[in-house]
Amino acid sequence: MSVVLRRLSLALSFAVAACPLAAPAAELTAPEMRWLQGIAPVVQHARQQLGLPLDVIVQPQDAPGAAPLALGFVDGRCKLVLSMRGNAEAERPVESLPPELRGPALELMAAHELGHCRRYLDGAWHGMPAGFVAAAAPARLSPELQQAWLDMRTTRREEAYGDLVGLAWTRERHASLYGPLHAWLVQQREAEGLPGSHHDTLAWLRLAATPAALAGSSLFDGAERVWRQGLGD
Repeated sequence: MSVVLRRLSLALSFAVAACPLAAPAAELTAPEMRWLQGIAPVVQHARQQLGLPLDVIVQPQDAPGAAPLALGFVDGRCKLVLSMRGNAEAERPVESLPPELRGPALELMAAHELGHCRRYLDGAWHGMPAGFVAAAAPARLSPELQQAWLDMRTTRREEAYGDLVGLAWTRERHASLYGPLHAWLVQQREAEGLPGSHHDTLAWLRLAATPAALAGSSLFDGAERVWRQGLGD
């Protein structure tokens, strides 16, 4: 859920084509089946209602330490990548939830990646909206550290946008569960790093503490508005 969008080698993966469950069941592990079933509503919405060029890929090789769900962009298509094999910690954040929250949490995670997909397709990845100027890196840093600081800030902005799209999906599809899922996402972000680091989206999550904050005409409209509100940090 919380990795930078990256290019993928399709030679190392196999696509799940028309449907998230299109690959023969014998090729998939039980955790992979659970996650594919969990994200299916988001994938179907992305393809059928939003018309996004989205493929689902299950990595057949071990991927220890990888984010279990991530997004890549290859040849004009978004690639939703599941990396569960040899990845002992992959299920822990979701499995720690009560059973009734696990499916909606997987949907939130998948919708987060749709936010990345939308930004990339729009040509806006790592960009600032009109009227906003990104902060300059501290002058006291070396050129290498200045670049690392800027990369961290741009990644943080994209992760925030993804989180807000995930919550906007929750608002639309699981309104009664918004509170506990928002609290779970805050908990995940608090545990992931230092203030201001790549995955510190807490300033935006505070702005989206209630589902009303993300009201909009589409999945992305409310997220965009709240995202812009948080850019002034």
